[in-house]
Amino acid sequence: MDGRKKKVYSALEVARLCGVVNQTAINWIKAGHLKAFKTPGGQYRVYPEDLADFMRGRKMQVPQELLDCMNAGASSSCAKNKILIVDDDKGLNGVLAKYLGKRFDGAEIFQAFDGFEAGALCSQAKPGVIILDLDLPGVDGFSLCERLSKDETFGKPKILVITALHEEGLDQKALALGAETLFKKPLSMESVAEAVKACGL
Repeated sequence: MDGRKKKVYSALEVARLCGVVNQTAINWIKAGHLKAFKTPGGQYRVYPEDLADFMRGRKMQVPQELLDCMNAGASSSCAKNKILIVDDDKGLNGVLAKYLGKRFDGAEIFQAFDGFEAGALCSQAKPGVIILDLDLPGVDGFSLCERLSKDETFGKPKILVITALHEEGLDQKALALGAETLFKKPLSMESVAEAVKACGL
């Protein structure tokens, strides 16, 4: 496996590793026993860590292939000069990208408009800073924040959360899940840029 890219398993690969038929793996996923996400084409994909947790929970032996996959990903680190902006508001996403591109000459700016794109870009580009909207279509932004901050395979990026939500205790919740700070919309571009700078850019 290429350690620079995040490996995910199809239902068929899950079945092979667990020693069951394909339909059994799909049934586990549909029943909510095994965490998975869907590709734009509607295919199930499972992260190695989630598969290992599932197998351990069922007292199944985790194969060396799966352990090697997780260890290979964990050795990678993020790139400080890469910034990923995750927001389904294309207008705001574009404005942020343009503003930060001017403020941080030489930085690579990546844009994602949903959680699936964000996960793929984090795996491939390993951004050092992620500006993450909590309210994404079809995705729990809190769960995504926690995964990006705590899953070693993403290289431990700095996460700046942005949101239009006004829940009590939102700041503390975001920080507890691994975010560096939280900004309420409408955003102060200057404040966001200063927070990005504080992350080491």
